[in-house]
Amino acid sequence: MTSASFNPRAALLDLLARTSFRLGNFTLSSGAKSDYYIDCRTTTLHAEGGRLTGLAILDLLREHNLHPAAVGGLTMGADPVVSAVSIASAWHAQQEPGAPLIHGFLVRKAEKTHGTGRRIEGFFEKDAPVLIVDDVCTTGASTITAIEAAREAGMRVIAAVCLVEREEAGGRAALEAACQGAPFLALYTANDVKTAHVRQSPPS
Repeated sequence: MTSASFNPRAALLDLLARTSFRLGNFTLSSGAKSDYYIDCRTTTLHAEGGRLTGLAILDLLREHNLHPAAVGGLTMGADPVVSAVSIASAWHAQQEPGAPLIHGFLVRKAEKTHGTGRRIEGFFEKDAPVLIVDDVCTTGASTITAIEAAREAGMRVIAAVCLVEREEAGGRAALEAACQGAPFLALYTANDVKTAHVRQSPPS
């Protein structure tokens, strides 16, 4: 999928460490306090970061022999990740004719009250194998919400992937329980990103 001389996962980690990692005093979406914050959107919405995100997740899917028809997640943290994977799959199909396309869908936090009234926008096929993605997983709540919405819509969740797992107590256990036997995978832990950030920082 990518050349042996190019490692998108390593390149993406370096970019995350440089552009998304911050030290300080922060309140997370869960309400917990933290002395660091990882804002993946500054990387996934970066031109090169988006490209690397798509390639890194495609490589992860190949590594685990996963073949989703579509990728989706809860708006808005998952939005650029979904687009990156879908676009990368189209690029890959051009390079290797016959490679499958992975379409995208977004999960609203609530059903809209106008138009079709759907909660899921984009790809929508009952019984289709789908991948759920997120940028940062702490408690796993947003990822679990997307998993439940995809299943309620009749799609089959074959895996969940996040870019960065914060390794908070109970987070992985809750995600694995929600996956119901499907794998939960993380490209990096928060410690991976922190270590790369420290490595990049000039000595004081």
